[in-house]
Amino acid sequence: MLVVTTENVPGHQVVQVKGQVFGVVVRSRGIGGNVMAGLRSLVGGEIHEYTQMLEEARRHALDRLVSNAKLMGANAVVMMRFDSAEIGQTMSEIVAYGTAVVLDPPT
Repeated sequence: MLVVTTENVPGHQVVQVKGQVFGVVVRSRGIGGNVMAGLRSLVGGEIHEYTQMLEEARRHALDRLVSNAKLMGANAVVMMRFDSAEIGQTMSEIVAYGTAVVLDPPT
């Protein structure tokens, strides 16, 4: 499945718009990770525990977006974006969203 952040795909034409599609993931770091992250935040710099958690959450959100687009009969997603938010102080929500489409074969 082709997933792009652009509106158009060079060499392809959108022949059908299936509609909006998304993948959502909510993650919480365990107590041990929160303690380590808290200690690292005292000295500054990157907090690797949270970086890793958010990278994995983005991959999972993208996987869910692709699965949902396939269920809709799409062969591509255009205008894909990520969004994130905090839920309380311990959870992060990551959303991948875009427009599910059917592209014609390349010319």
